[in-house]
Amino acid sequence: MFERAYRQRLEADVARWQADGVITPATGEAIRNSLPPLGAGINIPIVVAIVGGLLIAAAFLAFVAANWTEIARVLRFAVLLTGIAVAYGVGAWFAHAGRPVLADLAASVGAVIFGAAIALVGQMYHLADDFAAGLLLWAAGALAAAALTGSRGALAVALASGVVWTSDRVAADLPHLPFVPFWVLAAVLALVWNSRVAAHLVTLAALAWWCAAASGQLQNLFVIADGAALLFGAGLLLSNVRWDSLQSFGVTLSSYGAVALAAMAAVLAVDTSGGGSLFLIATASPVWAVGCGFAGMILAFVAAVIGRQPASIFAATSITLVLVVVDGWVQPTTGEPWLAYALELVAMLCLVVSGMLDGVRARTVAGWLGLAAVIASITWAVQGSLLARSIFLAAAGAAAIALALLLGRLLPKESRP
Repeated sequence: MFERAYRQRLEADVARWQADGVITPATGEAIRNSLPPLGAGINIPIVVAIVGGLLIAAAFLAFVAANWTEIARVLRFAVLLTGIAVAYGVGAWFAHAGRPVLADLAASVGAVIFGAAIALVGQMYHLADDFAAGLLLWAAGALAAAALTGSRGALAVALASGVVWTSDRVAADLPHLPFVPFWVLAAVLALVWNSRVAAHLVTLAALAWWCAAASGQLQNLFVIADGAALLFGAGLLLSNVRWDSLQSFGVTLSSYGAVALAAMAAVLAVDTSGGGSLFLIATASPVWAVGCGFAGMILAFVAAVIGRQPASIFAATSITLVLVVVDGWVQPTTGEPWLAYALELVAMLCLVVSGMLDGVRARTVAGWLGLAAVIASITWAVQGSLLARSIFLAAAGAAAIALALLLGRLLPKESRP
C-alpha cells in the first residue's frame, strides 16, 4: 500500500532526478503511471460529516436512555435492532457512494450499538450476570462485522472488547489462552487486508494480552519482557519472507516488540539500581513465559540466518541480553548488579545499531530511549556507592569509544559528495 507521504516524497525525487538529468521526462512519467491510484484522504467535509454522524448517534442514545423505562420491552429490543440495521445500512450506502471512511465509521457505530444492545438486553430480561461472556459475544460480533465489511473501526471495537474480556478471565497462575485463537483471526484479517492500521491494532492487542497475563502472575511485570521478545523475534522472521503483507505485518510486530523490550529494560534498570522487589519477582517468571521469550530469541536468530543481515543479529543479541537479565540468570547475591548493568547497556546499544542498519526508526528510537533510561537509572540510583557508579560509567564510556574507533577502521568509509 502506498501512503500519501511516500507518494509526495517519490514525486519530489522524480522531479529532482529529471532536473538533474538522471532520468528522462518519459521515464519519470512512466514511474508515475505505474503507481496505483491514491486512495481518497480525509478532507474537511468528511471531518464535518464524521462529527455530525457522531452527534446524531449520541442524540439517539441519549433519547433512548432518557425514555428507557417508559418504553415497552419489545419496543426497546426493536429500537436496538433498528439502530444496528440503520448503522450498517448507512455504511453500505456510503460504501456504494465511494466514501470508504464514512462507511468504516458507520460500521464502527454499528459494532458499538451491538455491544450496547447486549448489555441492555441482559438488563431487560435479567440474563445471567456474566460480564465476561457478554464481552466475548460483543467481540465475536464486532469481529464478524469487521470481516464482512472490511471496517478497521469494527476491528478496533472487537479487539478492545476482546482485551477487556481476556483481562477479566485471566487466572492467578495461567494466561487466558482462549484469547489466542481470537487474536489469530484478527491477525488473519490484518494480513488479508494488508492494512497497516489493522496491523497496529492487532499488535497493540497482543501487548495488552501480555499485560493482562503479567497482572495475573503475582504482579510480575517482567512477564511482559518475554512477550515483547516473542513479538520482536516473530516480527523479525516475518519481515524476511517474500509476501509483502507478511513483511509489513512483521515490521509492525518487531517495532512494537522492540519498544516494549526497551521499556522493560528501562524498568528493570530502575529496579536493579534501587534494589526493589520487582527484580526479585522477575527471577520467578513462570515457565511458559520464559519459554515464549526463548522462542522469540530463537526466531530472531533464525531471521538472521535467513535474511543474512547483520541488523537481525544485533536485534537477536539485544533480545538475548535482556532476557538473561529479566529472567534472573545474572541476579547478584551480594553487592551491586554490575553485570546486569553492563548487559542492559549492551542490549540497548545493539538495539540502536539494529534499527539503524535496518532503517527502522521505531527500533532506533526505542534503543536510544532505553539507553537513556538505563544510564539515568545507574547514575541516580538510591543505593550503592556513587563513586563506584561513576567509575563503571566511565569505563563503559571508554569501552564504547574504543569500539567506535575500531569500527571506524574496519567498516568502509562513507562516500562523500
